[in-house]
Amino acid sequence: MNLRQHLLNRISDLDRNILNLGIYVNEALKKAVAALKTNDLDMAGEVIEEDARINALEMSIQDDIILLIAKEQPVAGDLRHVITSFKIIAQLERMGDHAVHIAKETIKIGKTEYIKPLIDIPRMAEIGLEMLKGALDAFIASDADAACEIAGRDDLVDKLRDQVNRELLTYMLEDSRSINQINSFMFVTRWLERYADHVTNICEWIIYDATGKHVELNG
Repeated sequence: MNLRQHLLNRISDLDRNILNLGIYVNEALKKAVAALKTNDLDMAGEVIEEDARINALEMSIQDDIILLIAKEQPVAGDLRHVITSFKIIAQLERMGDHAVHIAKETIKIGKTEYIKPLIDIPRMAEIGLEMLKGALDAFIASDADAACEIAGRDDLVDKLRDQVNRELLTYMLEDSRSINQINSFMFVTRWLERYADHVTNICEWIIYDATGKHVELNG
């Protein structure tokens, strides 16, 4: 095996581990929002416990990247891809933290009756989940156009957050006894909005990987 092929194999392994990390992060958010929607405190606790897996994989990938740079000394496009990988795993780790924050809010709310069924909050999560899945595909394909399109969906999350928060403020004015629950829901919309923002940041790095150009997308 020549040196070039060895480097490509190492990068392929790196990409595969990043995909796994992204899958874990999306699973964490999906589970956290399901726990919130169904008021399942045990499931929320599982999200918090399973965050250790995300953190451990992120650190392992980080170590692999450092070793790859030191031993393989990638240049040009290969180096851009490795730098992009380093930036992406940092974003993914923070996204996992947001899933944990949502799980903690679910536990804080406890077994109390919700002021209303949750519809738009799960919809925000659904868009965020779809965005990350698409961004990971774009990363592997080095598809700048797809990354740009995916980042544009962040506006939908922002609009839903504003809509939900306006509605929650109305409930708060009508019944101040629900203020703690409403505050928790507002925090959840904040974490979901940040989740989508991190995907937008990932998309910016995908574009850098594909084109060598730094861009600032709306987020």
